[in-house]
Amino acid sequence: MTRLLRVAVATTIVLSSVSGAQTAPATDSVRPDLRLFKRSDLYILGMFTAATIAMFPLDRHLASVVRDEDLVTNRDLKRASRAIRFFGGPGPFIIGASMYVVGRATRVPRMTELAVHGTEAVVVGAATSGVLKILLGRERPYFTSDTNARNFRLGRGLKGGDFQSFPSGHSTAAFAAAAAVSTETSSWWPRTRWIFGPILYGGATLVGVSRMYDDKHWASDVIMGAAVGTFAGLKTVRFNHTHEGNRIDRFLLGSSSETSRLRVIVGYDGSVGLAGRLTW
Repeated sequence: MTRLLRVAVATTIVLSSVSGAQTAPATDSVRPDLRLFKRSDLYILGMFTAATIAMFPLDRHLASVVRDEDLVTNRDLKRASRAIRFFGGPGPFIIGASMYVVGRATRVPRMTELAVHGTEAVVVGAATSGVLKILLGRERPYFTSDTNARNFRLGRGLKGGDFQSFPSGHSTAAFAAAAAVSTETSSWWPRTRWIFGPILYGGATLVGVSRMYDDKHWASDVIMGAAVGTFAGLKTVRFNHTHEGNRIDRFLLGSSSETSRLRVIVGYDGSVGLAGRLTW
């Protein structure tokens, strides 16, 4: 349990530190930086790869710890797990839709932008994890009473949910939303990175732990779900910031989008400039 906690804390700290680096289109008046992928992505990928590999031999042990009899029979923990699970299931879509409606009704551009980009990130993450689930065909823990953590079979996920353990879809959704929201907000208010980041990524980590508690996923499923979700969130926001006025934004945000405002941006070569878009 201590190792799992250390991984969770380290993940939260690292992701909070890189979220702000993914935001600005990083351009100047001469050379726009439209790269979707950046050097920091290698660090994130390496961290998640190492964490996933480290979890494989620990999957069964961590399952026995999280599924301790005293814990699984605790009514308060069961209620908490059900509540937390919401934020990796329908929660992001319900919250995103609600924010969008309120933002449009009250004419708050940043709220609608956050709702659209956050929901897009969850959709991208869900699509990616869905493909991996079907291709890798890993048995869920409950299917073998937590005794066989290495049962993968190519394409077996087509047989149903019992064989769609890797990666965790709830973790993917939670981390996609966390990455998108923390990245977007840190571009507006850079000093809040260390406020929103730990809260959002910490909450997403709890979603993953709740899935282990419910015996739906192994620890490595959660780590990989976190990786897919984080990249989905970071790259969705990055794409929208480097392709301002794209079709989806024009359709859903219209004139309320923040793309008509000037932004101070930093180029990949260290230069500083202004950029913006006028809409008529």
